[in-house]
Formats: sequence, C-alpha cells, structure tokens
Amino acid sequence: MKKFKIGLLTMSDGRPYLHDLQHDMNMRYQAEIKECLEATGCVEVIAGDQPINSNTAAKEQAMKLKDAGVEMTIFNYAIWCYPQYTAVATNFAPGPYLLFCNIHPSECGMVGMMAASGTLDQMEVPHTRVFGSIKEEEVLQKVMRFIRGACAVNRLKGLTYGNFGGRPMGMYTTVANLAQWQRMFGIDVENIEQYEIMRYGNEVDQEKVTAAREWLEQRVGNIAYNDSNFTPKKLEDQIRSYYALRQIIDERGLDFIGIKAHGDLTDWYVTMDVAEAFLNDPYDWDGPHEPIVASTESDMDGALTMQILKYITGMPVLFADVRHYEKSVDCWFFGNSGTHATYYANRSMIAEENLKYVSFYPESKDYPAGGGSVHHFAAPGKVTMARFARKGDQYYLTIVPGEIVQFSQEKMEELGNTATPAWPIAFTKCNISADEFIEKYPCNHIHGVYGDYVEELKVVAKLLNIPVQILE
Repeated sequence: MKKFKIGLLTMSDGRPYLHDLQHDMNMRYQAEIKECLEATGCVEVIAGDQPINSNTAAKEQAMKLKDAGVEMTIFNYAIWCYPQYTAVATNFAPGPYLLFCNIHPSECGMVGMMAASGTLDQMEVPHTRVFGSIKEEEVLQKVMRFIRGACAVNRLKGLTYGNFGGRPMGMYTTVANLAQWQRMFGIDVENIEQYEIMRYGNEVDQEKVTAAREWLEQRVGNIAYNDSNFTPKKLEDQIRSYYALRQIIDERGLDFIGIKAHGDLTDWYVTMDVAEAFLNDPYDWDGPHEPIVASTESDMDGALTMQILKYITGMPVLFADVRHYEKSVDCWFFGNSGTHATYYANRSMIAEENLKYVSFYPESKDYPAGGGSVHHFAAPGKVTMARFARKGDQYYLTIVPGEIVQFSQEKMEELGNTATPAWPIAFTKCNISADEFIEKYPCNHIHGVYGDYVEELKVVAKLLNIPVQILE
C-alpha cells in the first residue's frame, strides 16, 4: 500500500526579530518530526520551506501542501506563534489536522498550540492535539495512530464499491444507503450482475487456468477432490471466477467489492470461496498484489469496515460469521465459507508459508453448485475486530479487542467438526462475557486484523462524527 502523504507546517512569531531569532530552532524541530515519521517507512512528509510568520506565508505554504496532494496536515508549534496563521492555513492545507508541540519549559510551544487550538475550536474546525518529543516512541506512536486513522478516512473519498448481485438471503444489515455512503464517506456504488463473473470467466485462456490449478495443487496442503461436487473442473471454474473478477475490477475502476453468491452462484455455477480468499490475500498464483477487499454476501458495511482496516494497516482483513460461542474453551468460532484470506493460516506474506496449512474441501450440501471451501485454522495473535453498523440512519462503530488462539490440531478439528467442517475458523477469545457480546454486537458478520488498532479506529470514528462502543 502506498505511503501516507503528510503535510507539515511550522508556525512562528509575527514579530520579525523573534521570528529571525528562533528560525533555526523552529526548522530543527520540523526536521526532527519529518525524520522520525519517515523512518517508520510508512510516511512521506511534505514539509514547509520556512516557519510561517505572516498570513501571506501561511497561505503560500498551505497551498504547496494542497498542490502536493497531502492527505492530512500536521501543524508544529515549537515557540509562541500567532494563532491567526493556523486559521489562515486551514483554508488551504488539507485536513484532517493534528496540532503538535514540544514541551521544553524554556520554549512556549505548548502555549502557541493551545492558542491555535482554541482558535480552531471557535471556528468549529475539528483537530487533535499531541505534545511531547517526537523522538520518544510513545509520542511518535500517538502521532502515527492519528495519521493512520485520518488517512484511512481520507482515502475513502472517491472510491467505487462493486456490488455483485445485491442483497443475499434477506439480510438487511448487508445493504447500505447509497446517498448516505456518498455523503458520509465519498463512496459510490456500482451494481453489477453476477452473470458477468461467469461470462468473463468463460473467456479466460485455458492455459492460464491450468497453470493456476497446478500451482495450487503443488502448494495447498490438501486438495480433497471427489467425483461429484469438487472436481478439478470445479476448481478451474473457481479460478476462472477470480480472473473474471480481477478483469471486471480493472475495467470498471472498482476499489473494493462484495459478491452475493448465495442462492445464485452457489446453486447453479460455483462458490466464490477461492476467488474471495485470493482477492483478500496479498498474493495469488501470478505473484504479489495489494489485497482487494472482497466481502461475501455483498455485505456493504462489512466491506466498508474491511476497507478502513486495510487502509489503517495495509494488511489483509478477516471476514467471518459470528458462528458460535463454545463455553468449554471460552472462545468464539468466527468462520465463514468465503473471504478468509489464506494469509490468516500462518500470517506470512509468502504464499507457500500459508498454503501448506490450508485445505480445499468439498463445499457443504448448502451449496449444490459445489466447488472448494478454503479451510484453515487462523494463526494465533492479538486482533482488533470491528464493525460499522447503523441504528436507523445513525452509523456507529463497534470495536472488539481479542486474541485468536489455537489448540492442538486434534482439538481444533474436533471443535471445527461441530460446526461446518469444511469452513475456516478463527478461534477467538474476547475480553467481555458472551452474554454482553451477544447483547451489544450489531450483526452476524465480524471483521478484523492482527494487532492493536483501537486508537486508530477511535480516530476514524471521531473524524466521521459517529459514536463508538468498545466491547472489552
């Protein structure tokens, strides 16, 4: 994923003799911020040419950030500075805005930041404040959490969601209001008939399909073909579906997608499990690629949640059903027939390191069209699960910190066989009781990534002006 492109402007004193006296110190602090942010490997900083000490300079420097296409702006305060310059700069420098100050007692950076922040409050310009030395890891991470959350929100603007097939199986929670998506997030929705998947797939060159099937047969731990609903031909149809989706995505400029599948493709063509898994993965049989968020059951708010998590982390995102709570081991079964990226089998960016833990099993009797189900038990690790959902027309965000766990292989298979044996499962422990989870979690689908990204998600919610509930 491309680096976060950040603007950085340093404010100064409007009195020429003080501006000149403190010029070098101001620029030194700015250089430290730029160096530390870029050292993370995730950020490109577009910095101002000089400390801002006039309205004219504020406009000129802010315009440079706008012209450079930055995704947000950091205002830096190392000394006392005139708050008006921040106000003027916000007319041109792209938001969201982070106000940052040092805390050396001999300097007045905090005073300058607080005066500017009060000015923005009066103007009703949303912003966040952080103080401290950017060289301290804790402070740097506070800034990075804001950057990740702010850029995730900004990157939604102008996206197109490809909606293949529409609402599945009567689920209200998979359908969102198109006008509300455009108004709140800047996302458009393109509706596409599922027949296009089959039509495009039938045109894929057989040599490409054969090569992909053989690549999978050499690397997937177990491909359990049978003589009925999961034959090599069925797997090839699933590969054709993947190629079809990639071509449609490219031709129509789609940024993320959802596929209905159930009740249609799953009845008369083939399941989308293989296609969805490798879209969400960071690779396929042709090599590495940026994960493409694909939600099963055309779940729009699920895809929205996944896209935001992808923008925050740059990593594949898990999609699952809230399938079962098993009291005997105090954990949840989060699993679904589709969209479990194979990355989750071993948390590697190398396909072979994950696929050796993956099995393709014949689909369950619920899907008479057949095909292979992409099965694995998700690798252990701390996770942040989440869901954007609505009560009436009001969006809200539910965050669920947790941990994916594993048991012995024998125990996991025993537990998995009590659900749908062919489906993948993330055995997940949460920090709240099962009763409270059931009472407060908004729907049947859940999404997540490895790591702790609670603060980033809180930034997203703040910028979108929606409430948050954290289930912990």
